[in-house]
Amino acid sequence: MVEVHLHPPPQTPIIPIPARLSHLYQEANLRVTTIIYTFATMKIFLLILGVVSLALAVVGIFLPLLPTTPLLLLAAWCFLRSSERLYTWLINHPYVGEYIRNFRENKAIPLHAKIISVTMIWLTIGYCVIAIVDILWVRIVMLLLAAAISWHILSYKTLRRTTKK
Repeated sequence: MVEVHLHPPPQTPIIPIPARLSHLYQEANLRVTTIIYTFATMKIFLLILGVVSLALAVVGIFLPLLPTTPLLLLAAWCFLRSSERLYTWLINHPYVGEYIRNFRENKAIPLHAKIISVTMIWLTIGYCVIAIVDILWVRIVMLLLAAAISWHILSYKTLRRTTKK
């Protein structure tokens, strides 16, 4: 849970301000209060976006059309800016943390993940094109989508396992 403590600005300034400058003090207080509320709103928005991205990434592990790694990276980015506790949990998670660490540190995808991803995309879309979709232009779009996703996945470096000696 994000804890945001908002305190209203004091009604009277701590340091006496001349009457001719009081309108500047009130305007500055309004700006500071607006910035504080905007910051709190942004943290809440990023927290919600991170949770939704994480949920979609978990679903994407089982559905080949949802990109797991980009959604996990988005969740990590959102948590980094909204909740240190959730970011630490995500990075150190025994399963999904590895995705994020590999990509963040190496800008690479493991070979087995590439093989599984591309195979599942082509099996799923191939089945849809052959057995489900009857409209020719939709079939063509689906095949182009499968080719684009495959190209995107294969364009990243392949992460090699290092053997420890």
